[in-house]
Amino acid sequence: MKKRYSLSWYLAGAVAARAGDEMSGPALLLAGFALAGSATDASSLLAGITVSAVVGGPVLGALLDRSQRPGHLLAGALALYAAGLGVILAGLGRLPFAVVLLVAVPTGLLGPALSGGWTAQLPQVVAGDGLPRANALDAMTFGAASLAGPALAGGVAQMTGAPSAVVVAAALIGLALPAAWLLPARSGATRPAGSTSVLGDLTAGVRVIVGRPALTRATVTSVVSCTAQGMLTACVPLLGERILGGAGRGAMLLSCTAVSALLANAVLARFPLRAAPDALIRAGALVQAAALALAASGRPGPLIVAAFLLGIGEGPQLAALFEVRHRESPEHLRGQIFTTGASLKITGAALGAAVAGPVAARSLPGALALAAGVAAFAALVFSLVPPATTDGTGVRAPSS
Repeated sequence: MKKRYSLSWYLAGAVAARAGDEMSGPALLLAGFALAGSATDASSLLAGITVSAVVGGPVLGALLDRSQRPGHLLAGALALYAAGLGVILAGLGRLPFAVVLLVAVPTGLLGPALSGGWTAQLPQVVAGDGLPRANALDAMTFGAASLAGPALAGGVAQMTGAPSAVVVAAALIGLALPAAWLLPARSGATRPAGSTSVLGDLTAGVRVIVGRPALTRATVTSVVSCTAQGMLTACVPLLGERILGGAGRGAMLLSCTAVSALLANAVLARFPLRAAPDALIRAGALVQAAALALAASGRPGPLIVAAFLLGIGEGPQLAALFEVRHRESPEHLRGQIFTTGASLKITGAALGAAVAGPVAARSLPGALALAAGVAAFAALVFSLVPPATTDGTGVRAPSS
């Protein structure tokens, strides 16, 4: 199976699933507003399908790790997520909003399948020296999805209506099902004999994340960096309105960031750096801090440059994070560690947006300066955690 299942097949599925995921958020916002008639309901719907990921990620990851054919479980999660979007759409405007929200929350439990759950299967497809390049390519699928998803949501909603955007998002996720289902099976035993329950696996996964310094600092740094990114997202409408001449133009900044992240990872895939991935994670946080500080200048030119610079920090940091996770994670806990990390990052971004919104209403430069400080703090956290020591518990792969 590994010989017949190519990296191209994996990447095609990842792009489809992640584009559908990135499209689903804006599409639900638009559909919620159009069908429920309330901006508050629309934002509550998005929060409902997002916040539950922090619970669903670790459990889904543990189940993936326990499965001999994780691709089958992953495909099932994608199918249920797409179906959940359909049920939400069918209920909007027809059922009490509280009922629709009760559908959104369990649907969101499966969200990490589209990010960390997918990436955790990459070593089954590519191994050895090819993994760093595959990590960079995999990180590019996030950039491509974050660029295409919101644009597709807006375009489809404009042409055929907001409900159609939700349908297209679900269809894109559905297109990834064959690539997920056909993922290679694990070879040999996947879990040590002493692990007998999902709860035991969850506990073991937390111990690995906390107990391996390289994994701890990579996880914490990436989550704090995502918090800073969420703070910028909350500032985007005001940046567009006050600096670029229209609130809608603020979305252009996110597109600039996505494009530069995509290009940066394309360069890394073609010309891998000799630096250790750990160093790239810290460097990425510093670049993001500089970009956010530049954005606080309040001038159009520096703001656009800052958006591109932010992507140069984000993209390679994500690819390096994947490499560290693959290197540090025991095979029988890899899925859980990836989905837990994805859940924590989603939560960090949501918290950052929640904090920055009120601050930006009072002082937009102050909110951006705060975001820059948070990104700088991410780099500081990385420096405060001591480097890993070789203890024989994990495989130390080359970092080149």
